[in-house]
Amino acid sequence: MTTLVRHVTIDCSDAYALASFWARALDSQVSDDDKPGDPEALVETPGAGLLFIQVPEKKSLKNRVHLDLQPQDRTRDEEVERLISLGATLFDDQRRPDGTGWVVLQDPEGNEFCVERSKAERAATEAAQA
Repeated sequence: MTTLVRHVTIDCSDAYALASFWARALDSQVSDDDKPGDPEALVETPGAGLLFIQVPEKKSLKNRVHLDLQPQDRTRDEEVERLISLGATLFDDQRRPDGTGWVVLQDPEGNEFCVERSKAERAATEAAQA
């Protein structure tokens, strides 16, 4: 038997608004069943969905769990710029001069997430080191 992750659940103050950001970020959409003002909203993605649940308390500390994104058809830096244009903010830049590293961004409610290098960028670094 196998157990799969069905949803990653994220507490937030506005479920539909945050789900809308993540739907754009992941080239997906908010579930047709969810509407602005709903206390929860779902974004389906390959692998596991993101379920946003409205809670009364604000985020106060660093996330204990976060998402690591790997762009599939653009570079890490292009993805960072795209996500910032959607409403993310730069939190911690861990890019290194040799092209390795990652970038920590925050979504519109302050939840941290990372953007890693694409598979093609990783392969190019490995080929250069060989």
